[in-house]
Amino acid sequence: MTGKDILAAGREVLEIEARAVAGLAGHLDESFARAVEVICRTKARIIVVGMGKSGLVGRKIAATLASCGTPAMFVHPAEAGHGDLGMILKDDVVLAVSYSGETREIVDMLPFFKRIGVKLIALTGNGRSRIARYSDVSVDARVEREAGPSGLIPTASSTAALAMGDALAVAVMRRKGLGEKDFARIHPKGALGRKLLRVEALMHKGRALPRVGLAAPLAEVIEEMTRKRLGMTCVVDGSGRLAGIITDGDLRRLVRRHRGSLFKLTAAAGMTADPVTVRRDGLATEALNLMEAKRITSLVVVGADDRVAGVIHLHDLWRTEMF
Repeated sequence: MTGKDILAAGREVLEIEARAVAGLAGHLDESFARAVEVICRTKARIIVVGMGKSGLVGRKIAATLASCGTPAMFVHPAEAGHGDLGMILKDDVVLAVSYSGETREIVDMLPFFKRIGVKLIALTGNGRSRIARYSDVSVDARVEREAGPSGLIPTASSTAALAMGDALAVAVMRRKGLGEKDFARIHPKGALGRKLLRVEALMHKGRALPRVGLAAPLAEVIEEMTRKRLGMTCVVDGSGRLAGIITDGDLRRLVRRHRGSLFKLTAAAGMTADPVTVRRDGLATEALNLMEAKRITSLVVVGADDRVAGVIHLHDLWRTEMF
């Protein structure tokens, strides 16, 4: 083969698989919707089974379901008859991945599924197969042709099954009403976890939160700022709502302006009113962008009632290595 022939072969495979995935949209019907409802209703787990290439796809589907908030695990059909059937409980839902719908190892599991009463979803290219007929729901994942020679190698079909698994996982996530906050909870590590980190996970709160009342003398303000070591303090009213802030920069300006009468001032007289704030459920990345845009090093964190909940400092964001 020449280099041109090799490129042509590669493009042909990609085009065939792209058409296979695009064609799935036309196959979606009420069976897909029922499968999503069955998965959403279970209070247990989704057990994914599959052999060969379908097994590899099944492992990925199980991982995607779990990462989208639906507990899932993969059980190898060949190991099932040697004790792994004990992993499957009656409240589980089984998702069987088999393009032919006749995979012997999965067919052998069907009597067990029926005996214990688990719900069975088939992800298959053959709606008349035994696995499809025994299933409570059969999701159509058929493709026009495989990309390999003579249509013998699972290529387009396995790609289509993978895409259909993603479609199920995301549809289930949306049906359950899960969002970024839920996604962040199960992805605490790595770059993804850092991107989804919430402000409340990093903020200084409780006894570590610098805070004084409106009538606090400036000496008390300085003492609070020195003790909490964030270069600022919140100024709150009697209800705990934010009235303003005093920063190191504010103190320097007050010294130049008032000199000898400095310590006659109260927090109310020296504060900057209406400071920039952020919600406690906001993303840490959003807080970082806000600090950079405003050229400030601290943000006051407020709750839904506008009461002071904490303070997040630029150094707290640096430690996350998100930039």
